[in-house]
Amino acid sequence: MNDLNLPDDEKGKRPHKKSSFLLEVDAWIDSALYDSSFQAAQTWEDITIFFRRFRPYGLNRAIFEIAGETMTLVMAGMIVMLALAIPSSREIAQNWRDQEQFAVTFLDRYGREIGQRGILHTDAVPVEDLPDHLIKAVLATEDRRFFDHFGIDAMGLVRAMTENVRANSVVQGGSTITQQLAKNLFLSNERTIERKVKEAFLALWLEANLSKQEILKLYLDRAYMGGGTFGVGAAAKFYFDKDVRDVTLAEAAMLAGLFKAPARFAPHINLPAARGRANEVLTNIVQADFMTEGQVTGARREPADVVLRASTESPDYFLDWAYEEVKSFIVENGIPTRSVVVRTTIDTDLQRAADEAVQFFLRKHGQDYNVGQSAMVVLERNGAVRALVGGSDYGVSQFNRATAAERQAGSSFKTYVYAAAIDHGLTDETVIADRPITWRGWSPQNYNRSFAGRVTLATALARSINTVPVWITRDHLGGTAPVVEMARKMGVESNIISHHTMVLGTSGMTVMDQATGYLSLASGGIAGLRHAFTQISDLSGEIIYDRRRAPETGTRILEQGKVEMLNRMLVNVTEWGTGRRAALEGIKVAGKTGTTQAYRDAWFVGYTGNYAAAVWYGNDDYTPTNRLTGGRLPAMTWQRIMEYAHANADLVPLAGVEDSIPAASEEEAVEVAEEEAQNGLARRLVLSEESVRFLFALEEKLAATEPLAADQQQLASRTR
Repeated sequence: MNDLNLPDDEKGKRPHKKSSFLLEVDAWIDSALYDSSFQAAQTWEDITIFFRRFRPYGLNRAIFEIAGETMTLVMAGMIVMLALAIPSSREIAQNWRDQEQFAVTFLDRYGREIGQRGILHTDAVPVEDLPDHLIKAVLATEDRRFFDHFGIDAMGLVRAMTENVRANSVVQGGSTITQQLAKNLFLSNERTIERKVKEAFLALWLEANLSKQEILKLYLDRAYMGGGTFGVGAAAKFYFDKDVRDVTLAEAAMLAGLFKAPARFAPHINLPAARGRANEVLTNIVQADFMTEGQVTGARREPADVVLRASTESPDYFLDWAYEEVKSFIVENGIPTRSVVVRTTIDTDLQRAADEAVQFFLRKHGQDYNVGQSAMVVLERNGAVRALVGGSDYGVSQFNRATAAERQAGSSFKTYVYAAAIDHGLTDETVIADRPITWRGWSPQNYNRSFAGRVTLATALARSINTVPVWITRDHLGGTAPVVEMARKMGVESNIISHHTMVLGTSGMTVMDQATGYLSLASGGIAGLRHAFTQISDLSGEIIYDRRRAPETGTRILEQGKVEMLNRMLVNVTEWGTGRRAALEGIKVAGKTGTTQAYRDAWFVGYTGNYAAAVWYGNDDYTPTNRLTGGRLPAMTWQRIMEYAHANADLVPLAGVEDSIPAASEEEAVEVAEEEAQNGLARRLVLSEESVRFLFALEEKLAATEPLAADQQQLASRTR
């Protein structure tokens, strides 16, 4: 209704009432908020006054402050440790108990027994049937409070730290038997904080899910005891030729002494050291109050003797890897039996030569180059794994650096880049400018900090130029995806991170993967051939699987012509490039060197028509070597083992490689030599006979002296 139609005394009354009501509501809200805030403040003041009665002062306050901060740090540490331990849940999520069911006897390629893995023929002896003095010897030496702790022994850790500080060296370890079992069951021997955190959580999990008797039994059955044996039962049979139930106190002490360092104290190798260690175990038994001195005196006076055996070397690193391959094959193919005999691909003579080659160069040059570890894998053209070296000493460390360690590949990864480039239409004669490039803020440099201008792909690969594969990946391949895809096709299983820097080998790769990838070129572009065994049979002799009846044909990943082009390019590396030390007399070798930042990793990966092999040198703790490059020890080791492998072999030519390859031009060869001279190295060049003689003399001088000073390098360069 319009106000104009209302009487004068009624006009404006309705809006006035409405505004009055709103004012009342606003006043009520303001009042309510004020009263609430006042009441809350009053309540908080009352609470504060109440709790002031409990406020500590003086020394008590300091104690409470420290306790509070400590609790905060402990909670933060537990959260961090929990985050680090999450990956360990993947291990226990698997049906790990099935591992107990496998019993595998391994034969070499010729049918000779070379070792066993799993719970084997001796059948694991129940803990209650083992001699009491054996149990006491093990517990006194490895974990005296085994039946008292919950998987982690804080008191034992403090005691070990105290003894180590007192002796100013590591004389005792703080790991419990449960922690050691967790490592044996689920983890590797790699010394990292992450592994120790996983080990601690897995130890707690084992204690929560297994009885002490079960934990002790698993530990005694699975520990490496030297001589290629696992478990006290197999060790008693190997060293004393008797059932473990019948071992004497002296023999039990010798067995218990093997857990710490089986290679150093193995009695069939060093009996005096084994007896000395057994005497320490007897002392431990007395100190732990498990026996009196009088009870162990007889064992001290008449130490254990061992059965004389021929010196046999078991290819333990290979057997560890082959055991996992066999288990996976049996499970995936639904084979019901778990006790099998497996004929492997290992060639024991070639394996012995591979071990010798690694040991030779580590002993001769390891200290000079500050390098302590090496790994190698040798594959035959048909994919058979003929030799595998997982480290310098299996007895000291069972961590398999050939199959488990992913180390940066350096320039040896460039082969996968060039393979992708050739597959996408480029050729060895394609010209790319070696010039500065910036890709997503990354500006890679060449080794000698200079640029060569326009070069062919063949020259860029032989000289290991860094910028060219980056230009190829960014501008010709459209990114790193084709490179990753090519590496996968070539058989690489390592976790290659698709980042633009991986073009120069920043991603980690295993030695096994490197050998497998290059094998696909040696075999003419066929991938998927690698295998560890050729036959599986049950204990009655019935054949379950025979690869020779249905050989794998593999998968073609590159056309024949493209493989031949890559072969010619990689042969240049050993003819006049960075890998000349890998050259074999009368045999064409294709391959690639690799050296990572700060000289942490050095590689040579190469192949002939008969074999492919990868060699790595480095340190477990990732400390830099003393300027070790892939063209030095890795190439020399590769050359040494390949000379042995090709002796009296029926040589298979490399596809597309002529018997005689044109040598590099004088200018190209000199440029390569000058780049290497900056590292204090002089290598064999395809030059005149007089130049070759001069460079060999210079090389001998460099090997015996410190790297050349800058003025000496320039003088040598001008002389050449």
